[in-house]
Amino acid sequence: MADLTTQWIPGWSESAPGDGDLLLAFSGNGILKPADDWFLRWGGPEMGGSRPEALALGSWEGQPLFVTMLPDTGLPGMQTLSLREAMLESEDAPVDLLSTGFQVLQWWQDHRYCGRCGERTAPHPRERARWCGRCSVPWYPRIAPCIITVIRHHDRFLLAKSSRVTRNFYSLIAGFVEPGESLEQAVVREVLEETGLAVTNVRYQNSQPWPFPHQLMMGFFADYAGGELCLQEDELSDAGWFSVEEHPPIPPETTIAGRLIASMKAEILEGQGAVGHD
Repeated sequence: MADLTTQWIPGWSESAPGDGDLLLAFSGNGILKPADDWFLRWGGPEMGGSRPEALALGSWEGQPLFVTMLPDTGLPGMQTLSLREAMLESEDAPVDLLSTGFQVLQWWQDHRYCGRCGERTAPHPRERARWCGRCSVPWYPRIAPCIITVIRHHDRFLLAKSSRVTRNFYSLIAGFVEPGESLEQAVVREVLEETGLAVTNVRYQNSQPWPFPHQLMMGFFADYAGGELCLQEDELSDAGWFSVEEHPPIPPETTIAGRLIASMKAEILEGQGAVGHD
């Protein structure tokens, strides 16, 4: 997989795509995807006569890369995938690229006006930000910190089904970090609120940007410390303790949830092997 380079470049906000430049195109919350690629080409036939505003995103394999919003043209060879479909069900999806592109584009569109005074903002000359000249305030891309955790109880781990998600996945407990709260405190609180369980030994694992709409998911392991399952019904429709060998469908490893579950399963199996060896 190629690397996305998104470091700030002087004059980035004034950069305009040229014919043949790579274009990541969204339509609403979906991605306009050619049959054999994830990019359109600026000025290509898929764009028809449309030349919308396009935002410089960085480079991909050394080529200039832009992101824009296009209408769903319905042209042959093009399909529209929802962002979730692409990230959860497409094995070849450049997940980091899609996440970055969607979040940057949404930020650009959402901050055309100052949130304090309502004045129209302009591109910041030196940073990836929008600038309010009246308030002298920069508006940066928003990032909302969230936690997501695997809870272990002996050789089992907790999986839960969201009451709001129609896919048949069971996943993990997750939630937004509140003001004044550490990440570890957020894990303890969210688990207690959603499941009625107390946890201990909270330990960080890894993170993933998650563009729904602008989250940074930070993954943890935690150990069961007590309590009985009592689900917060507006958040969870089902939950239970499962073994490495037997559990319901889980998210793919393109997601932080899938990777956390895989890591927990490996940790449990390693412990079982050590016990067996003794």
